Amino acid sequence: MTPFKLTEELLSEIEQLIENRENQTLRTMMEEYHYADIAEVIDELDNEQATFLIKLLDSEKTSDVLTELDEDIREAILGNLSSKEIAGELEELDTDDAADIVAELPKEIVQEVISEITDRDHARDIVDLLRYDENSAGGLMAKELVKVNENWTVLTCVREMRQQAENVTRVHSIYVVDEDGILKGRLSLKDLLTASTKSHIRDVYIPKVDSVNVNEKPEEVAKIMSKYDLEAIPVVDEIGRLVGRITIDDIVDVIREEADRDYQMAAGISQDVEADDSIWELTRARLPWLFLGLLGGVGAAGIMGGFETMISKHAILFFFTPLIAAMAGNVGVQSSAIIVQGLANDDLKGSVSNRLLKELLLATLNGLILAAVLLLFTWAWKGNFSTALAISISLIAVIIVAGVIGTFIPLFLHKRGIDPAIATGPFITTSNDIFGILIYFWIARLILQI
Repeated sequence: MTPFKLTEELLSEIEQLIENRENQTLRTMMEEYHYADIAEVIDELDNEQATFLIKLLDSEKTSDVLTELDEDIREAILGNLSSKEIAGELEELDTDDAADIVAELPKEIVQEVISEITDRDHARDIVDLLRYDENSAGGLMAKELVKVNENWTVLTCVREMRQQAENVTRVHSIYVVDEDGILKGRLSLKDLLTASTKSHIRDVYIPKVDSVNVNEKPEEVAKIMSKYDLEAIPVVDEIGRLVGRITIDDIVDVIREEADRDYQMAAGISQDVEADDSIWELTRARLPWLFLGLLGGVGAAGIMGGFETMISKHAILFFFTPLIAAMAGNVGVQSSAIIVQGLANDDLKGSVSNRLLKELLLATLNGLILAAVLLLFTWAWKGNFSTALAISISLIAVIIVAGVIGTFIPLFLHKRGIDPAIATGPFITTSNDIFGILIYFWIARLILQI
């Protein structure tokens, strides 16, 4: 199968077909494309063209297309659809995707859209999901699953499963519950097929099953599913009743969104923004950290001003200031990045003191190697051993301090419930720049006795 590629020629052809209202040709063309490819096409169309294409195609395909669209584009298209048309799209979606779309709708039309859904069980499930915080397992889960009662016979179980499976796109697991809906375990398809039709499910099911609470954070759910290589995980309420399941495709979205947030935060962007957002939104996201950098620069300039006499006598110290600041920032970012990654993957072992000691030894070794190279270079360049020694020893101290700060800050933020990813961005770079320059000139003054 040849991968889909949206070219200028293809986009122009589709736009021309829409303009000429060649409906059958468009339907035939779109029938060959995956819904994700159609979403890519719609992203490039204007609002009127996109709406026309959505209305033209069958809801069985366009419902999935809507889930793939950028939120702003989807909002604009839904604004051009009637409540009945929106309800038709929601009927074709799993409850978790349908609930996400309903949550984006204007409040004044939500009730009207829900009332237009003909499958009342589907409508009730969507409404039920809207009760949960979107940043929780409950807000992430879908209601579609296959569950069986532990008191059923195998024959009854198979009959009930056939009915339930009609509403489930993919059956990852078969969950076992008691009369009160409490999750008891899972059922192996092999055990079900090999058991006597008169056997009871309680005699063949597997009592061990991983589950998460409805209030669990999505990031924690992702860690559990990753650790145990799960394709789906059941979700239970406060008393252990089975209320839904989370599948791997939802978790992939969580991981991607978390990675995007961490990457932006590491780059000094304080809000979740995209390249297509307005200049004002992008400015609001970037300006706070740029302002912090400005303050850091002013602070560094003030520190250097306090050593003006020394700099006037040893101008070479001034030339190495950018190097010291850069090394401090780089070492700090490297250290914090390792810690943040370890915290995200939940694989940091040992106490904080052991972690700091390890980073101290690592920074010392790196500092000694780099300082030796810098000493030889500076001595050969200027022929002044004492100045070269002062710069090199300062570099060792700066690297050690930067490594310790880069390790301690993300651990401290994590303990306080603050996203430690903030420590890999301008925050750690600016703080290490200031400390690095202060340490640099202070040690140089001690060695040079100025």
